[in-house]
Amino acid sequence: MPPRFDSLRCLAPLGRFLAVTSLLFVTSVAHASEWRERPEWGRFFSAAGVTGTIAVDDRRSGERSVWNPGRAATRFLPASTFKIPHALFALEAGIVRDEFQVFRWDGKPREIASWNRDHDLRSSMRNSVVWVYQDFARQLGDERERREMARIGYGNADTSGGVERFWLDGGLRISPYEQIDFLARLYRNELPYAREHQRLVKDILIVEAGRDWILRAKTGWAARVQVAHGWWVGWVEHPAGPVFFALNIEMPNGSADAPKREAIAREVLRAAGALPSKP
Repeated sequence: MPPRFDSLRCLAPLGRFLAVTSLLFVTSVAHASEWRERPEWGRFFSAAGVTGTIAVDDRRSGERSVWNPGRAATRFLPASTFKIPHALFALEAGIVRDEFQVFRWDGKPREIASWNRDHDLRSSMRNSVVWVYQDFARQLGDERERREMARIGYGNADTSGGVERFWLDGGLRISPYEQIDFLARLYRNELPYAREHQRLVKDILIVEAGRDWILRAKTGWAARVQVAHGWWVGWVEHPAGPVFFALNIEMPNGSADAPKREAIAREVLRAAGALPSKP
């Protein structure tokens, strides 16, 4: 068993919330100057035939590196990467009791076969089951969704487009730099939520582990927009510290481009020494 490293009250007017999140975005853009551009990483995107960006914040060395910094500072729909904060919101609200609670499938067939069954929090994250999180959204409601996002400074905290759609094809936007800022706070249990809820969400994000490292990550795919794009965000934990990353690519070929998200990020993380080399 590999070692595991641990990584509402807000009553101000909405205008104040959005002012705070705007300030966070400006700060994020300003911090772009602190990132070292890595042109050699461009070859991984070229080989895959996609346009994109990746930001890597290596807390072992303190080095912050990026390919295509302009895109890394640009906000995009979070798509299913929003399941990370969404799970926290649902846990905090009591909509989800624990990792064993079962969410019953309504019997309506959906386009992805793995969605057409009952799920718990872990399986719904692993299989990126949209209907589970849409049910969370309905129970949370528009006002609380917006309030929670403003509370943690998540992107532009915009819920326009409908309470069941705002993170999929509505108004919510977040940049790769902001994704890393959010993940770093989750890693340190510094979000304004119960520590046990943050630890549970981190646990269900585990993708892979070695003897002395753990990879936690989440994909995302904004498919119903003019220029489809995809994400892979997360971090690799090492005894010497975590390595956070956020990849965003255009996906003009839809599902044919989906595997490229993880493939490109893994190449970059191997180049950065965050993941072991291929055998």
